[in-house]
Amino acid sequence: MQNVHIHILANGLTVLLKPMHTAPVITSWLWYRVGSRNEGSGRTGISHWVEHMLFKGTPDYPQGTIDRLIERNGGYLNGFTSRDYTAYYETLPADRITLALQIEADRMINTVFDADEVERERTVILAELEGYANHPATWLDEAVNAAAFTVHPYHNPVIGYACDLHAITRADLYQHYQTYYMPNNAVLVLVGDFDPDALLATVVDLFGALPAGPPIPPVHAVEPEPQGERRLTIRRPGAAEYVQIGYLTPDCHHSDFGPLLVLNAVLSGARSLSGGGVPTNRSARLYKALTETQLATGVYSVYMPSRDPYLFELGAAVRQEHQAAEIESVLLHEITRIQDEGITDEELARVHKQMRAQLAYGSESVTNQARMLGTWAMLDSHTRAATLLDELAAVQVADVQRVACTYLTEQRRVVGTFVPLADAAANLEQDAAA
Repeated sequence: MQNVHIHILANGLTVLLKPMHTAPVITSWLWYRVGSRNEGSGRTGISHWVEHMLFKGTPDYPQGTIDRLIERNGGYLNGFTSRDYTAYYETLPADRITLALQIEADRMINTVFDADEVERERTVILAELEGYANHPATWLDEAVNAAAFTVHPYHNPVIGYACDLHAITRADLYQHYQTYYMPNNAVLVLVGDFDPDALLATVVDLFGALPAGPPIPPVHAVEPEPQGERRLTIRRPGAAEYVQIGYLTPDCHHSDFGPLLVLNAVLSGARSLSGGGVPTNRSARLYKALTETQLATGVYSVYMPSRDPYLFELGAAVRQEHQAAEIESVLLHEITRIQDEGITDEELARVHKQMRAQLAYGSESVTNQARMLGTWAMLDSHTRAATLLDELAAVQVADVQRVACTYLTEQRRVVGTFVPLADAAANLEQDAAA
């Protein structure tokens, strides 16, 4: 992640350019500092909805034109919304990258929020929400987040709540767009086969005259320290039981971010933060404890960088012949083992090796390199992409045990269980009979 050129235009747009001459392609990623974190009560899902609307076209690029132009020029594109940011990307042959920049500069300020298209997209997103809601793991995940965050907007799902999606108006969407989709709230990342000075000149020509937007509304919410364990049970139709445990843990700016990332890798294997790479979980503790023993059909732990404190999560899908309480006990036992005994030098060495490999795999393509740079630019600084390996290499065995003892405690956790509705009814009958 070396050799990154950084420029800030007069309107506040940050431009990161990283030449990479391994193939005649260039990827363009335009990032906006807006996600579900920036949504207030009654506006949940508005960032995701605005992301969809930017694919609906502008006067210069009518609906359907953007996709067709990128595909006809040998490229691909997409976009996504998360808790902390929204991103759009196009990867094209190097001599066609101006097309992507023209499209992004235009739709930054000229997207048409046609009233009929707004209504059509409302129907699409509500259908998407209904599809998510049919999966037990989604219900459980949303319930755990809602229980874990009482103040911070991380409480809300990125896609939003149905009541808000029914109520949001075209004017609401356009105001959100005009507030957050501005150069002073954006980072443009370009990686690939180009001359930095020449490509920067093109960027300045296309983006330099765009007006800066208003000051971005700050997010003041700070989640208070948990005062005790919270438990919940979801009972809906489903084929299997699920368990999910979340612990409130520090954000990516904290000095304990590295040790927590290593702890996560010890539990379920190292993974790339930018996509790419291959699973490395078969040597991990949770795989051995729950998958190899046939207690669960799948098991995971997750700890990802975030702007504000978020969750360190563990979870599993329970095999039919077992119950959620049994799986929860095993998950908590694995945490207790690390708190009491720590990890071994061999585990730490293996995890460091896995993390180096994952970072290498994740850096093979121009698309993944741009994603890594942009992600860190949104959350902290793009320079973290270059220093992360050193940060992780400095983590010692004692650090991993310390953060497990500090953050993965009963007081800081939320335990969620999904019980299929038929099983729940049977359990209630058994309890009544007893």
